[in-house]
Amino acid sequence: MTETIRIIGIDPGLRRTGWGIIETLGNSLRFVASGTVTSDGDMDLASRLCQLHDGLAEIVHAYRPDEAAVEQTFVNKDAVATLKLGQARGVVMLVPARAGLPVSEYAPNAVKKSVIGVGHGEKQQIHMMLKILMPKADFKGNDAADALAIAICHAHHRGGRRMRQALAG
Repeated sequence: MTETIRIIGIDPGLRRTGWGIIETLGNSLRFVASGTVTSDGDMDLASRLCQLHDGLAEIVHAYRPDEAAVEQTFVNKDAVATLKLGQARGVVMLVPARAGLPVSEYAPNAVKKSVIGVGHGEKQQIHMMLKILMPKADFKGNDAADALAIAICHAHHRGGRRMRQALAG
């Protein structure tokens, strides 16, 4: 018997963290909600991280997902920006983990390949495929769209991941 699984996809960022929630039943996907949690750029780093934590915690509490997926991020140009993004990513992973959810991570190329079929693609291609895969999807901005794509990637990979974990453990 197949059960409905609610997945939250999260696209971490210090300024804007996108989130998207879908439900999967077998091979079908259903859009639930999406949005962006923002932090105030005029505040100190610790306060901004608290804003991300509190905003995402509200989303997890309100929508009660079963599993979480987070995009792996990398920035090479600016070490300070990379460190700040890493701290935001830590908060983003902590929130669902503290709520008792399993958290999976996916590389950006894996997300794109799952949604548009190739590992390198434009944001517009992701938007277009989201509308095809989930016609009722309502997302405002790239961050929410990316988060939905991360959730879809997890929906496509979760069965194989669970089987590998069961065989290993």
